[in-house]
Amino acid sequence: MKLSEKMIELRKRNGMTQEELAALCNVSRQSISKWEAETGAVRRNFDQRKCCG
Repeated sequence: MKLSEKMIELRKRNGMTQEELAALCNVSRQSISKWEAETGAVRRNFDQRKCCG
């Protein structure tokens, strides 16, 4: 499973919007949208633990 697919699955499973996930991850909603659509790269210093526990 691709990272983008996993992000979408987990976000929807938790009943979150892209905006809510973005706030949790301290990134923009546009970043979440790009990551899910695979049109943008996750920045190197992104801390997954903030977002994914």
